[in-house]
Amino acid sequence: MYKRIKDLREDCDLKQCDIAKVINTTQQQYSKIENGKSEPTAEKLVKLAQFYKVSVDYILGLSDKK
Repeated sequence: MYKRIKDLREDCDLKQCDIAKVINTTQQQYSKIENGKSEPTAEKLVKLAQFYKVSVDYILGLSDKK
């Protein structure tokens, strides 16, 4: 999951602080999510999926279909 979150961000040429604003958190907390040191809440997962226009299952690694 963490690699997919990071890859999605990098594919869009965005910085961690950009996505932190989208999911209403700090850059430091978002960094912990990307590095697997913190689990994103369900609400944050949904916001990420909506922002990137992918499914939550894709982010979680349960599906390879975006």
